[in-house]
Amino acid sequence: MRGTPRPRPGRPHPLGATLQEGGVNFALYSAHATEVWLLLFDRPDGEAYESTPLTRGEDSVWHVFVPGLTSGQLYGYKVNGDYRPGAGFRFNPRKLLIDPYARAVTHKARDHDSLLLDYAAAEGPERAAVPGEDAGPGSYTDGARPDNRDNDPLVPKAIVMDDGFDWRGDRPPGHSWEDLVIYEVHLRGFTAAASSGVRHPGTYPGFVQKIPYLQSLGINAVELLPVQEHFSRTRLERQGLKEYWGYNTLCYFAPESSYAAGSKPGCEVAEFKTLVRELHRAGIEVILDVVFNHTGEGDRFGPSLSFRGIDNPTYYALGGNAQAPYGRYLNEAGSGNILNAENPAVRRLIVDALRYWVEVMHVDGFRFDLATVLARRQGRFDSAAPLLADLAAEPALRGVKMIAEPWDLAAYRLGGFPPDWGEWNDRFRDGARRFLQGERGLAGELAKRLSGSPDLLAGKRSPALSVNFVTCHDGFTLHDLYAYNRKHNRANGEDNRDGAEHNHSWNCGAEGETRDQEILILRRRMAKNALCCLLLARGTPMLLGGDELLRTQKGNNNAYCQDNPVSWFDWSRPRDEAGLLEFTRRLIAFRRTCGLIYGRGAAPEVRFLAGDGISEPDWERTRLLLCLLTPGGVPAGKALLMILNARPRTCKVTLPPPAAGSWRLTADTAGEAERDFLLPCSEEPLSGDTLDCAAHSVVLLVSAAAEKSF
Repeated sequence: MRGTPRPRPGRPHPLGATLQEGGVNFALYSAHATEVWLLLFDRPDGEAYESTPLTRGEDSVWHVFVPGLTSGQLYGYKVNGDYRPGAGFRFNPRKLLIDPYARAVTHKARDHDSLLLDYAAAEGPERAAVPGEDAGPGSYTDGARPDNRDNDPLVPKAIVMDDGFDWRGDRPPGHSWEDLVIYEVHLRGFTAAASSGVRHPGTYPGFVQKIPYLQSLGINAVELLPVQEHFSRTRLERQGLKEYWGYNTLCYFAPESSYAAGSKPGCEVAEFKTLVRELHRAGIEVILDVVFNHTGEGDRFGPSLSFRGIDNPTYYALGGNAQAPYGRYLNEAGSGNILNAENPAVRRLIVDALRYWVEVMHVDGFRFDLATVLARRQGRFDSAAPLLADLAAEPALRGVKMIAEPWDLAAYRLGGFPPDWGEWNDRFRDGARRFLQGERGLAGELAKRLSGSPDLLAGKRSPALSVNFVTCHDGFTLHDLYAYNRKHNRANGEDNRDGAEHNHSWNCGAEGETRDQEILILRRRMAKNALCCLLLARGTPMLLGGDELLRTQKGNNNAYCQDNPVSWFDWSRPRDEAGLLEFTRRLIAFRRTCGLIYGRGAAPEVRFLAGDGISEPDWERTRLLLCLLTPGGVPAGKALLMILNARPRTCKVTLPPPAAGSWRLTADTAGEAERDFLLPCSEEPLSGDTLDCAAHSVVLLVSAAAEKSF
């Protein structure tokens, strides 16, 4: 082997390619393979210069130690075994496969027929059954014969990586849930536009250049849309679109290679680490949106790049009854397959990946896409599912923030995850949207959401584990929420059939762009109202990146394939947005300093009042709601009053008497832009005990006795 010592059996653990003294240990799990070969490459698009068989060891781990190899070595696997799609076995030894534990890859995977395992898949879903094949549920098959074309030059090669990095004393910020303000953002889209002014737009270093902006905004955590290496589907590529959001993960340990500024394969690893280090220096935590519910290989007509060819029935949940024929992929994620998180080997992969991102890449938390897919026992959601137990038992994950998206196509389990997990609260989103637009019967719903959703999350250790949002990547932006009554998704190539139909949006009088100043003023007021609900509610607020700039997607509520100005930040817009950016900054600062969202000690008391300032609201009819926060167990005087008027007319409100002093105005979303938010509050106390609240507005008052605390 090029003059180096001969390979020898290695060690079964750890899995992946591990640098050791004198060479590299390779270990790959496959319970059903009969042969496994390691292929070594000089070039990303070249042929292998060496092929070495692996030894099958304990626990179905195949391994080999190759002396003389160093970091930067390119490699892949070929795996042989049974080819019986009806039983779930789809081995094809002609196809090069990426190590599931690859820490970097040489290039993006581009779809091609030679990435498919069989000719049936190459001919597509419309292909008729092959003559002589038994399509009964006991022996279901959808493949004619294996595709024998070699695809070595096309498949990305895994790269042996050295984990060393100059962290310069990096330490996690360690913010409590109660202090967290999350900013959900797409790493590329944040700086992809030329208006961002960064040196390397759409990259990890480009994001670093915008950290001062995040600091000025006041957020202390970024939730990055998927940054693990993903695959882009054929249909999108043919239409000139891309897998922009990145929810088609291919490599769970590898940072997305297309976000690198450098050209050397594997440079994205150091670039990502640099980004984390610099965010931490700015006091900002890093939460990754991770997609362990399915992979980018899709259904049986998708490519075979890794898991499918290594051990299809281990990694994927397969059907096995009359409703789901044998060998077919289950699809609760809506993307063609789901990982089989009930299998111990798959759970080990997930735990190992999370441990890697924490220990080696220094991230602070994870948001689990369609998390209910992962929390299953015998196919049904279980709050004590094996994977959840494994995560709780892993020492490296203690103290790491875990956030569930608590639903999938078959299950909705908000409040069903472990008591220390955060959960995306879509009930907050819908309640806030519907009340603010003036819908009757929503006052009680909004009151529960502003109080931290105790009815839904009663078992949580803190109300902060309700991750509240009004908008997120999936749906309308804040600008579009009040500019469109219906979705406008034709650019996605699906004849406007994709995306949610019911958005609880309101165009304020005109669909889309308008020059009508009254409508524009109302839209900005509605955006401020939504921000007030989000940032002054109990729970952890999550702000969609760009909402503070009124970023628009032109009415597209499902821009998953729009890697273009539709999705990118337009950094030229802030000059035109009538102070919304500054309003957001001040609102975040007020939340952090007022001390009344969670209190400093005993939990605050939250009361809801009618417009007379005394009685309980008429929950079924009212569109006017007073939310009064006073600290529990603390002498009276310190108080915060939020008045939400969703009526289409001005309302006179009788203010509840403060225990001491007078009420002072802090914010009025109907006020002039330069005075809509005053910090700490107005110098002049309000005169009288009533206040006129403009139509569709939110007013925020603080008691005089509390002034020094804000």
